[in-house]
Amino acid sequence: MGVVVSFDESRDPAQSLKPLLDLVADDMGGVNRLILDKAVSDVEMIPTLAHHLIDSGGKRLRPMLTIAGAKLAGYTGDGHVKLAAVVEFMHTATLLHDDVVDESDQRRGKAAARKIWGNQAAVLVGDFLLGQAFRMMVEVGSLPCLKILSNAAAVIAEGEVMQLAAAKNTSTTEDEYLAIINAKTAALFSAAGEVGAAIAQRPHAEQAALKAYGRNLGIAFQLVDDALDYAGDSSRLGKSVGDDFREGKITLPVILSFRRGNTEERAFWKRTLVDGEIADADLEQAVVLMRKHKALEATLERARTYGSIASDALAIFPDSRAKQALLDAVTFCVSRAH
Repeated sequence: MGVVVSFDESRDPAQSLKPLLDLVADDMGGVNRLILDKAVSDVEMIPTLAHHLIDSGGKRLRPMLTIAGAKLAGYTGDGHVKLAAVVEFMHTATLLHDDVVDESDQRRGKAAARKIWGNQAAVLVGDFLLGQAFRMMVEVGSLPCLKILSNAAAVIAEGEVMQLAAAKNTSTTEDEYLAIINAKTAALFSAAGEVGAAIAQRPHAEQAALKAYGRNLGIAFQLVDDALDYAGDSSRLGKSVGDDFREGKITLPVILSFRRGNTEERAFWKRTLVDGEIADADLEQAVVLMRKHKALEATLERARTYGSIASDALAIFPDSRAKQALLDAVTFCVSRAH
């Protein structure tokens, strides 16, 4: 079982996300309609499998960043709605592929698509969604946005390969792990923010600012995820804690615990994560070791640091409702409990 870590925030993290939800509500309605429309195919399995994940209750934070970024940049057209749908399709495709690579059994509290329809179908439907995403990019007609998002797609794939190479490798360093999540997770956050300014044809400094905001927010988001997998409240998370442990994933809390541990403790990590020999009490023991070496606190502290960098990136923009919503989204990401 996990041990809940206090995030020491003055308000419910969900409240921090409300300004962003309110800001993008109308446009996200259009995004959701577009997602439903573009997930249609005459091949029956494609919409069935795609909707299994699309309808599973994700927050759609990444497309919301695209909408908010466009509003912050003063964009007045409608291309940002298609770009937001592109971002969500890219994210959904990544999740389908992730579950195959990680051999995951569950996603967002439901059976993973690969468990129901098989690995081949999950990969191919993920490819279909990527294809639809690129179709929509072309429809928007912005070469800079196409460049940003296509580059992100390549970087995300690189991150997947990097993670595969690091799987069950307890010698993975913190720098190596940060490079993995920078590619695998932060690249899409970064692109989601940057295209909002790119579609508005804003100066390079503003595009770079939203790119930096998204990148650092994405790293913070993933680091909090890493900690929550060991220290979250499953009733609030909507999923069981310890999935990373059971799948043998090397994440930052593990890296820090392994580095700071003694010979006996390192043998524990090798037995459980490398050899896959996990007993009933091992997850609890893993959390004990993480608490002993303050690995969870250190992971959350790093997340807060990246969150601060994300907030600082927005300093060049004048105060506005959109800017405040994006700043509040940082608070949500670093202090969320679900």
